[in-house]
Amino acid sequence: MISNQSEIDPKAEIDEGVTIGPWCIVGPGVRIGSGTVIESHVVIRANTTIGTNNRFYQFCSVGEDPADKKFEGEETWLEIGDENVFREGVTLHRGTGAGGGHTKIGDGNLMMAYGHVAHDCIVGSHTVFANNVGLCGHVTIDDWAILGGYAGVNQFLTVGAHAMIGGMTHISNDVPAYMIVSGRPATVRSVNTIGLERRGFDKESIAEIREAFKILYKRNYSLQEAIDQIRVLSENCAPLTALVASLESSKKGIHR
Repeated sequence: MISNQSEIDPKAEIDEGVTIGPWCIVGPGVRIGSGTVIESHVVIRANTTIGTNNRFYQFCSVGEDPADKKFEGEETWLEIGDENVFREGVTLHRGTGAGGGHTKIGDGNLMMAYGHVAHDCIVGSHTVFANNVGLCGHVTIDDWAILGGYAGVNQFLTVGAHAMIGGMTHISNDVPAYMIVSGRPATVRSVNTIGLERRGFDKESIAEIREAFKILYKRNYSLQEAIDQIRVLSENCAPLTALVASLESSKKGIHR
């Protein structure tokens, strides 16, 4: 199951049932869970924990040193969950000491060709990154978010749960949960209604989220006034608590 044309560091821990193709490099401090498939020409540099049933296509660069001038060789890590798919040429960097030391990726994500996750990012579960999506350092992508091709996210920003970012969109502020953002400059367009329907949100909850969108973007309230009104709605609509949390936790300001 492990090609003799690959180089495996003796300090790497590889579970039974892992497949490693030819011309791969697996470095020290790497642990790979069962059922994971690593195609040819993949480099897993160091200090990387990979869960079960992941798949890495050719030319992925995983657990590489962070591209940060402040990085001075300190010990840092990359943590990857279960059942993720990383297509050709995806690059995933470890964290930095100044940023907490960890880059983390959850479960069930799809990252298409040439996507990049920089140092100290936190990616949730069930996200989709289309081709050439790029995250700067310290970015958080919450569960079920979708990022279109060539989308880019500035450092220290958050894209909320179930949000959708259009292709070639430059994200320069936080994106609240459930919103669709696209264009240049990036503009909040609507609620990700189709995505919510596909994930089993009931009609009443979607209607309340759409009402919250109108409060936030259509009625000329201040941000705090909008949050206060949405919080009242959330008393009878649990999904709105995620929207309130994403608004209140924003440190860089939201796209509005």
